Amino acid sequence: MTPSARLSGAIDLLATVEASPRRPADASANDYFRARRYIGSGDRRAVSDRAWKVLRARFRITWWLARVGAGATPRLLTAASLMLEGWQFTGVDQAFSGGQFGPEPLIDVERAALRKLEGRNFDHPDMPDFIRAEVPEWIFPYFVKRFGDSLMAEMAVLGEPAPLDLRVNLLKTTREQARAVLGGEGIAAENTTLSPFGLRIPERRAVTTGPAFQAGLVEIQDEGSQLVALLCDVAPGMRVLDWCAGAGGKTLALAMMMDNKGQIVAADVSAPRLEGAVRRLRRAGVHNVERHLTESGDKWAKRRAKTFDRVLVDAPCTGTGTWRRNPDARLRITPTDLSELREKQAKIIQTAAGFVKPGGRMIYATCSLLAEENADQIEKFLANNADFSVMPAADIATVPRAAIGAGPYLSLTPRQHGTDGFFGAVLVRAAA
Repeated sequence: MTPSARLSGAIDLLATVEASPRRPADASANDYFRARRYIGSGDRRAVSDRAWKVLRARFRITWWLARVGAGATPRLLTAASLMLEGWQFTGVDQAFSGGQFGPEPLIDVERAALRKLEGRNFDHPDMPDFIRAEVPEWIFPYFVKRFGDSLMAEMAVLGEPAPLDLRVNLLKTTREQARAVLGGEGIAAENTTLSPFGLRIPERRAVTTGPAFQAGLVEIQDEGSQLVALLCDVAPGMRVLDWCAGAGGKTLALAMMMDNKGQIVAADVSAPRLEGAVRRLRRAGVHNVERHLTESGDKWAKRRAKTFDRVLVDAPCTGTGTWRRNPDARLRITPTDLSELREKQAKIIQTAAGFVKPGGRMIYATCSLLAEENADQIEKFLANNADFSVMPAADIATVPRAAIGAGPYLSLTPRQHGTDGFFGAVLVRAAA
């Protein structure tokens, strides 16, 4: 594809994303490229990179377009992103060539708006802080509460593209061997600095079709998620419940750390998600996991009350800690979402606590940066459950010291740790 054709593809992809505002952008992108299999991998990367640059700066670009009296159409969003990156107007005008597969030429009203952006960048003294931070206005105070004076520095890193992290499957290989296999595929990976079984690839690469992934030597998993698994401090022979298992990412990590010995129950309310875990478990060579679909009035739950050494609650949340990977998520989140999620989280914690045996532990985790979904939930739970107490993350030998701050919880941010934003708390049930 020519540069102009790639630009046209980015505009079309943005239009596809905006046509389904409540749907994750990566799902829309998958459908877009699946319907256009003639687009090669390099072109797909270029098209999606441009579209994602727009999504990462959507609030600032829209603010600038409103300032020059223009609407935020996919065409103008894309063109304005180029102007704010330093392009000259003549270059943008030429890119909208109207040639074969290129975007249609700019019309007069578009030209007038874009000329006003020449020499500008993504910042301006009049720009409100919530726009500069790339977050909805209503949620901005929550981030101020969380980060204080370091807010803008944190949000700047949260707006950058994330690297590709892999977890090496120690049931099948070593980190060094996995790196060598990836190297044979032309993929250069480095050891993660915090996770002892992680690898990092600086930019997105197609690893899922390669030998390392297909043989179950590696699994895609952010380093922060790997640290949450370490926080569980599991050992061979334990009985472990992954209460919100989803497609089994953390389940796989727990099975690996247990050396396939003991029992893990991967439970979830979604049958499709649990079915999706089957293929991953087989590929990883994991055989100490059973799946359970949780349903209302479940007798299974009554029979297993207070029987697990560890209960992991990877709770549904706003996902604010993953905005590097999912920049469109900040466009979809609403106050109602946060309110409903907080209520759901409280109920899930209370239910999951019933499975923890005396002396056992419950690990509560989210990929959120908001205190309302994290420490506030723990404090509320402890106020109503006197038989549970917090175990400081610093007391857990499996967790690297560099990942632990001053408080009792695991609290990771992209700026401080180079991971997605994660929260983890360990709650111990008093011995009988």
